Amino acid sequence: MNFIQRVFSTVTGIIVFCILSFLGLIILGALLGPSGGDIVQVKDNSVLELKLDFPIKDYAGKIEFAEYPFLNEEEKNGLFNIIDGINYAATDSKIKGISIDNNFINAGISQTKAIRNALLKFKESGKFIVAYADIYTQKDYYLSSVADTIFMNPAGMMEFKGLYSEQLYFKDFQEKSGVKMQVVRFGKYKSAVEPFLENEMSDNNREQILVYLNSIWGEMKEDISKSRMINVDRLNTIADSLLARTATLAKSSKLVDKVAYHDEYVNSLKSALGVAADKKLKTISIEDYAIYTADKLKLKTSQNKIAIIYAEGEIIYGEGDMDKVGQITMNASLKKAREDDRVKAVVLRINSPGGSALASELIWREIELTKKVKPVIVSMGNLAASGGYYIACNADKIIAEPTTITGSIGVFGMLPNAKGLADNWGINAEQVVTNKNAIDFSFFEEMTDAQHGFIKEGIIDIYELFTSRVAEGRGMAQEDVKAIAQGRVWTGIDALSNGLVDELGGLDLALKYAAEAAGIEDYKIKEWPIYEMNIDKMLQDYGIVKAKETILKEELGEAQYHIYKEVKARSERKGIQLMFPYSIDIR
Repeated sequence: MNFIQRVFSTVTGIIVFCILSFLGLIILGALLGPSGGDIVQVKDNSVLELKLDFPIKDYAGKIEFAEYPFLNEEEKNGLFNIIDGINYAATDSKIKGISIDNNFINAGISQTKAIRNALLKFKESGKFIVAYADIYTQKDYYLSSVADTIFMNPAGMMEFKGLYSEQLYFKDFQEKSGVKMQVVRFGKYKSAVEPFLENEMSDNNREQILVYLNSIWGEMKEDISKSRMINVDRLNTIADSLLARTATLAKSSKLVDKVAYHDEYVNSLKSALGVAADKKLKTISIEDYAIYTADKLKLKTSQNKIAIIYAEGEIIYGEGDMDKVGQITMNASLKKAREDDRVKAVVLRINSPGGSALASELIWREIELTKKVKPVIVSMGNLAASGGYYIACNADKIIAEPTTITGSIGVFGMLPNAKGLADNWGINAEQVVTNKNAIDFSFFEEMTDAQHGFIKEGIIDIYELFTSRVAEGRGMAQEDVKAIAQGRVWTGIDALSNGLVDELGGLDLALKYAAEAAGIEDYKIKEWPIYEMNIDKMLQDYGIVKAKETILKEELGEAQYHIYKEVKARSERKGIQLMFPYSIDIR
């Protein structure tokens, strides 16, 4: 008992300490006010450092506290903040060039391509771009291949081998554990649930993965080929034979220009800028420069606005947050944009694998209402699949990156069942009902044929609704939509050829079309959603919950923690799903 009392006292003390510390921070914030932050300064003769090893989201997000506005947060490290920074640096006389130094980019392939395109545009200014790495991952090299000169550590390594994707299958595990997923699906390519039904990948699934991997890899090779002036067939040979795995091989294969140590790389930058070897090189990080750029862009005086509304993450029924798309937050943002007379057009930026069918339909409806008042243009990021495509299909125009993964027009339902585990442990569930269909779901009983039939009926209804929404939005016959549906996944390139998107490009192209449709030339950007927070929510997010996640990451490791989160997310999904076929991890 003494031990328990001591533990309880310690825990209570920690909680009280945290609350008092938090209140102290609130008081300190109130005293300092919003002007307490440092203003970013850019020195003459500086190099912009493009180090992108932090998680890159399309939208960094804006959080507002109704009770304590001095706690409001507006990050400026999102994808388009980075691109704005690169674009602004092209005309900034203080910035002489860009250094991509030991990058380890933490972004999707479409995001990486968008940054790469910005760098290509930056080169038109005549300023230099140089790159260095001890280790080039495949995505890092893809980005760095735009550089005028590429350096590599003499003892370094390069990953240039082509793409692959790995899927885990759980059928035998379910049989052994006694816990399994009861699945109802529609669409021969709808493979989100395949790992629970089979031990091996189906031919249909293997086919679609191979097609989109080849499409993405082809796009990467074409870009690298143009920048490095190396034939695409030669790039394939280099990848097949791993002819760039060391610095010596990478140089002989012409993927890098110079083999040098980091200090030699820095000295070469100093020499290019006329800085003495014993003097410090002036640099500014892209994170700081993005803040600097955002402050400059705020000075624009146009009364016209184009709203960018970000749909990033899995679609759920409910509020949503910075990691999940909820119809409550999304629809509130669309409504504000629709009713704001200064907002002349809306760009919906989608980076989502889909999710709740109901939430997707509700967002679709709000887009339909908005489209009657002002133009709605869709810009697709890494993913705009299944429910992510559902909320895109009725836009006035859809723009996708060549490497965007989209389509996946299919539906599934999935219910967990632990009857086998209960039987093994000697647990028996008994039910009492007033009507024969009173039990719609039991965790301890297998689905009956009647229950399966009702769910299948609902899934077919949603599939018919989904394909009819696409047909109406894209001006196609529903049968033609079904021919490219069945849950099949497409890249942006293939989606353009089959009519699912209108054009290939990034957010800049979507904004161009939005401005044209609204009949305006000069405008400012207004970003939504704005996430409203309260103190209770903040204590939950930054207190015990966050500590638990940190402990799990440390104990399980990053890869295992990712699997844990995926399994947890699957168990929390409710209702019929319009979901991308699997958790994508292209390597």
